[in-house]
Amino acid sequence: MSSQIDHLLNEDRRFAPSADFAANAVADASLYAQATEDREAFWGEQARALHWHTPFTKVLDWSNPPFAEWFADGELNVAYNCLDRHVEAGNGDRVALLWEGEPGDERRVTYAELTDEVKRAANVLTDLGVEAGDRVAIYMPMIPEAIAAMLAVARIGAIHSVIFGGFSADSLRSRIDDAGAKLVITADGGYRKGKVSPLKTAVDQALADRGNGPQESVEHVLVVRRGENEVAWTEGRDHWWHDVVPAASADHEAQPFPAENPLFILYTSGTTGKPKGILHTSGGYLTQAAFTNKVVHDIHPETDVFWCTADIGWITGHSYVTYGPLANGATQVLYEGTPDTPHPGRWWEIVEKYGVTVLYTAPTAIRSFMKQGRAIPKKFDLSSLRLLGSVGEPINPEAWIWYREIIGAGVAPIVDTWWQTETGSIMVSALPGVTETKPGSAQVPLPGIGVDVVDESGEHVGNGNGGLLVLTQPWPSMLRGIWGDPERFKETYWEKFEKQGYYFAGDGARLDDDGDVWFLGRVDDVMNVSGHRLSTTEIESALVAHEATAEAAVVGASDETTGQAVVAFVILKQSFLDAHSPEGLADALRTWVGEQIGPIARPRDVYIVGELPKTRSGKIMRRLLRDVAEGREVGDTTTLADTAVMSIISTQVK
Repeated sequence: MSSQIDHLLNEDRRFAPSADFAANAVADASLYAQATEDREAFWGEQARALHWHTPFTKVLDWSNPPFAEWFADGELNVAYNCLDRHVEAGNGDRVALLWEGEPGDERRVTYAELTDEVKRAANVLTDLGVEAGDRVAIYMPMIPEAIAAMLAVARIGAIHSVIFGGFSADSLRSRIDDAGAKLVITADGGYRKGKVSPLKTAVDQALADRGNGPQESVEHVLVVRRGENEVAWTEGRDHWWHDVVPAASADHEAQPFPAENPLFILYTSGTTGKPKGILHTSGGYLTQAAFTNKVVHDIHPETDVFWCTADIGWITGHSYVTYGPLANGATQVLYEGTPDTPHPGRWWEIVEKYGVTVLYTAPTAIRSFMKQGRAIPKKFDLSSLRLLGSVGEPINPEAWIWYREIIGAGVAPIVDTWWQTETGSIMVSALPGVTETKPGSAQVPLPGIGVDVVDESGEHVGNGNGGLLVLTQPWPSMLRGIWGDPERFKETYWEKFEKQGYYFAGDGARLDDDGDVWFLGRVDDVMNVSGHRLSTTEIESALVAHEATAEAAVVGASDETTGQAVVAFVILKQSFLDAHSPEGLADALRTWVGEQIGPIARPRDVYIVGELPKTRSGKIMRRLLRDVAEGREVGDTTTLADTAVMSIISTQVK
């Protein structure tokens, strides 16, 4: 971390927006003044950009912190705001989704067509017994039906839990169980790296007996045909989307629901190993998702083609694929596959084909393109791009400059955005028509957002210093809790700075001499791999579940492609060693983790060691393992129960 800070301190390049960009930008500097003058009135004004069936009279109720209520006496329908109102305004023929399948098939879905599909799907869900407040799990590839499924659930006041299509049956089961889902929406399969990745099979496995009996809350499974792969079928439980949705009525009136009606649960890895179901509600979430998409991504819905490359299984795909852009009536690209299939220029081909104007992606992707070299993007016409965005983890200055120069032709502003599953939408970012940007810095809190960097006791660290990032005031799209566990919510996010009433984000940050924010990554043991937050505990649990493993410690080590890579240190059971050779076991354990949790969690390296560095109280000192994994000199070992352990491990790793 320290070398990164040293490097950042030297970063003095500045990029002001062009006069032309600034003149046409959606947002100007007056937003900051408005928000500072009367924060609640400011958010009330942003909320009124939505359609309210029953207008709210009170903006914020913070009488019972940390449980906020925003616009609580107002009523709205989230799907109506994303669909019907645009059709009623005469924009039904505008394209909502420019969909590109990995094999090259394509669909253009207008707002009128998407509205029609969502109404039919809403009727199907109701016919299958789903009511307001029920939970629906969605486990799908990036196809238009995935967006329609989310909106259909929202339309009837139910709660969706989207589960990333790369997760295994066990991960799927734990999330379905925790939410008590009544119905699962999936597909036979989806294309990934040129092959069909089966999804229905994983759902069938998740719902079967996994050692503690069959899953009990799920009554129906709705399946989209995409991969044409063979799937098992349970009569009465399973239904083909293409059989039931087109046959359903397209008449469906969107009912209003209270602003605090739950909209979705999204699971994020918890440090205890048990996934945390982050709960978001409707009115405040949609207000901030739509506002931030509009001002940070500078959305001009009549002319822009927006492309956020995130999967809907993550919060970025919720806020900036489904809800933000559709609430704003934007046209966006939806791509099913990976950036390098069938060739490494696939993304740039899509930018050229659809005339993408705003691209929002992760530093991981940018770094992998840098690795391939500039010759690949240079083959394509990227002149339509006018704004670039970054999301997922801090972007290093070199990648930032490459992104601007090679992808943005040296002129497109870059918005480097910081936020989390928990915050619901962007919290810290440049405004592209206002801010003079700095490579590698997220820079400033958005209008209406309170951010500070403090020390362990909650005191402001001052410019030029690093510390812990906190949010000092409630915000509209904030999480409303952890599903089924209010105590864990308080303990995880609010306990540390309870006295000040601060939300602690779990991230380290520093303020530069101008007071701009530079993020330094997580301060706990949650790793950020390719923009995905993974718990070390979950991966350690998977490793220990293998018959050979006695104990495991996992750390995130810097990786120039993925930001952080998973590195595991494993102690083997003597009983296993007595009967087997450890030859090839490291690779077997890597594969095992991929099967247990999903490919994203597969360790880059597995080191088989004789001992782990532990304090006298038995706590594993991961900091020291990180030193080894990153090839650094091992730090202070004085608190270890056995100080010789680290030199032994270092020798074994070399």
